[in-house]
Amino acid sequence: MSDTPNRSVSRRSFLTSAGVAGALALAGCTEGPGGESTGSQLSGSIRITGSSTVYPVAQAVTEQFRSQNPQVEFNVSRDGSGGGFSNLFCEGNSDFNNASREISSDEADQCSGNGVEYHEINIATDALTVIVNNENDWATELSTDQLKEIWRADGASTWADVNGNWPDQEINRFGAADTSGTFDYFREAIIGEEASHTSDYEPTEQDNTILQGVQQDEYAIGYFGFSYYQSNQDAVTAVSIDAGEGPVEPTLDNAKSGDYPLSRPLFTYPRVSSLAEDHIAEFARFYVRQSANTELIADRVGYVPKTEEEMQSELDSLNEVISSAQ
Repeated sequence: MSDTPNRSVSRRSFLTSAGVAGALALAGCTEGPGGESTGSQLSGSIRITGSSTVYPVAQAVTEQFRSQNPQVEFNVSRDGSGGGFSNLFCEGNSDFNNASREISSDEADQCSGNGVEYHEINIATDALTVIVNNENDWATELSTDQLKEIWRADGASTWADVNGNWPDQEINRFGAADTSGTFDYFREAIIGEEASHTSDYEPTEQDNTILQGVQQDEYAIGYFGFSYYQSNQDAVTAVSIDAGEGPVEPTLDNAKSGDYPLSRPLFTYPRVSSLAEDHIAEFARFYVRQSANTELIADRVGYVPKTEEEMQSELDSLNEVISSAQ
């Protein structure tokens, strides 16, 4: 496969200071690679698949783009990172796939086998958030070892199994489906390779299902992206996570600094052949520019935006790919 190489970055180097507010917006017209106006009207359709975690970003960006380019139609779905890659994007059936983790080697092979070339774009940082019921006053701080005990196969069945001083009540779990990048990330970061994620939980791609499940059950626990917690802070309690240096709250500042143990980069992957079309190329540029828009990414959605320098680096790389595609 002759795609642009994945650009792996360490969590610390990725999580630099937050972006400057007010990334450039389109003014109802097409822009050239350097941002200059070409004055032509964009039209066409764009299909975006993949991560439910990245979905709020894609939804916000597409709304802004469409407000200035009303003849561009969008189909944005929440299929999970893996579901989007394997069922749609790597089959050549979508123009972008959002992902809450990097594309896997198996997915890359599938794309290659189908002649699908892609480009990886880092768009934001998430603080994956573990939640408990507001009546839960015993597990508002959990170590990564305790989380592993709760979520691994053949692990704890009751809260007392985790800590003898906690209620001898069944743990009711709500989390991401195994087609989700959030599931993959949580499994890797918390459970590790030597154990499996428990099947004794309610799996879903719908964050609202997780929220409601935990909200209605004193003995429940769940996890999802920080964006959804930020929109529902009064409904549930966010757990502080201790990876060995003391408990750290899931906040944008802690994700930005890299202090929060479950900070993770978020991605979108445009299909290179789709970038040959002007309306898709211009949307891709717009998507990248908005990644440094603090008002949109941080205030509206709830993730850490890119810095202006990071955004420009992503835009430069994207423009090289667009030039090769067109």
